[in-house]
Amino acid sequence: MIILASMSKKLLLILSLFISYCSYAQNKIVVFQSDFGLKDGAVSAMKGVAMGVSPHLKLYDLTHEIPAYNIWEASYRLYQTVTYWPAGTVFVSVVDPGVGTSRKSVVLKTNTGQYIVTPDNGTLTLVSESLGIAEIRQIDENVNRRRGSEKSYTFHGRDVYAYTAARLAAGVITYEQVGPELPKEVVKLPYQKAELENGKLKGTIDILDVQYGNLWTNIGDDLIKPLNLKVGDVLHLIVYHNGKKAYEGDAPYSSTFGQVAKGKPLAYLNSLLQLSFALNQGSFADVYKIGSGSEWSVLVSRK
Repeated sequence: MIILASMSKKLLLILSLFISYCSYAQNKIVVFQSDFGLKDGAVSAMKGVAMGVSPHLKLYDLTHEIPAYNIWEASYRLYQTVTYWPAGTVFVSVVDPGVGTSRKSVVLKTNTGQYIVTPDNGTLTLVSESLGIAEIRQIDENVNRRRGSEKSYTFHGRDVYAYTAARLAAGVITYEQVGPELPKEVVKLPYQKAELENGKLKGTIDILDVQYGNLWTNIGDDLIKPLNLKVGDVLHLIVYHNGKKAYEGDAPYSSTFGQVAKGKPLAYLNSLLQLSFALNQGSFADVYKIGSGSEWSVLVSRK
């Protein structure tokens, strides 16, 4: 009897661990991102496909306002967001100007346990570097494609990505059943990585704080520390577009926007602790015609 009781306790422990693992691997959360906008039914169609797989899924939006075909911004928004979602969350990112071509459709598992369903077209550039690649698999469309969609070549977001993501999140398929494993490599967009060289900071304007027109660079606070900046110190900023100078000027290093007069420039750390530039109550991007992405780089030094 004692032996049986001991075995029962072990079995219960194993069962508990198994249930815990399953809840970790499949939390039923799917997060959608696209460049579709919300003017038509494209986003609703993707969510409808997901709910058709399982009505118990929890569906959320990252954004559907990525500028059309802007793969870099899709990459950035994943980098900005994925890390805050629990392990097991499945992201669907559809910014796919090459839909129907030979680019691979993949599901990447990050080292922190999130999954990203997307074309391998550069969308995974930043998240693969920031969170790392635990594994990557190519979607087997013979298995993971919405039934009856075989003749459709222009809406993989609905027919392949939303369908595969829903099946994975709902536990209908395991990650291994997505398709064959690939080398831990993804297509990457070229860009100026953040670095400190001879007292000068180099980097990329990753994104615009779109509501306000602030310039967010990829230069983190770890690179800024060696400069021993204090509030009020003046930084000299040069912005390049495809290697050609687009802007040059000075901005005081500030902890709040109100430390400079209205309309005046300032440098500050954004919510991701990266060096950024703004006009107090104005749009830096609009006033000086500056954009974001891999073709926009910066050179920053102390004045």
